[in-house]
Amino acid sequence: MPSKTPRQKTGRRSKWAAAALIGIGLLVTGGIYAGASAAMAATEPTSASTTLTLEDGKKLFQANCATCHGLNLEGTADGPPLYGVGELAVEFQMSTGRMPLQMQGPQAPQKPAQFTEDQIKAIAAWVQSVSPGPTYPDPWVIDGKGDVANGAELFRINCAMCHNVAAAGGALTGGKYAPALTSTSPLHIYAAMVTGPQNMPVFNDMTLTPEEKRDIISALLYLRENESPGGWSLGSLGPVSEGLFIWIFGIGTLIGITVWITAKSN
Repeated sequence: MPSKTPRQKTGRRSKWAAAALIGIGLLVTGGIYAGASAAMAATEPTSASTTLTLEDGKKLFQANCATCHGLNLEGTADGPPLYGVGELAVEFQMSTGRMPLQMQGPQAPQKPAQFTEDQIKAIAAWVQSVSPGPTYPDPWVIDGKGDVANGAELFRINCAMCHNVAAAGGALTGGKYAPALTSTSPLHIYAAMVTGPQNMPVFNDMTLTPEEKRDIISALLYLRENESPGGWSLGSLGPVSEGLFIWIFGIGTLIGITVWITAKSN
């Protein structure tokens, strides 16, 4: 009788084995590629600084701003001239997204910036080189370490009639408004005081000294970082919201209690 050689039983291969092998292969290949790319990049000469030049700022301005403000800041029927506005005003308007303007209206709304910080600074520097104006403040002016009490008093005297005593903003005439200052950066608070955007008056150094501007900025930062000790602020909108709250909830509660007592007695 012929002998039968028994077959060796092979282990059953998992259905995930092929996927695991492919995954390991991809990881190894990717690691080798990344290492080789990093080595090649290290041997290449480093690129020049990414800081844009005045010429770059001029090109950006002429491509994106000249339609309204003119090729040389002279202005057009759609936009005012920019003679003497300075780099501080340009940085403020563009960093807050107010410029470029989307559409004509009572005032330019704040929105996300359309340009990078480097591009904005390049455009602002070119405007400053063509027609100098207000520039960036010394760092100590916006460091938030001024006299908070004096700043709060100055804010109430000069700013609260539009921006609200709690800096919550407020409505003006003709569809215009004073924006809230609860998240405005110290630089942009200073820029607004110096350049007078929208309907805001200009507070030059004869009206408010740099020290007084520092105090106002410090008071606003203090107000932002410290909660109101009076409890629920109701939006800090003043007697209108407070009176409405008392009328609806206070008087309404009294009427409800009166009706309940009357119904119970009957």
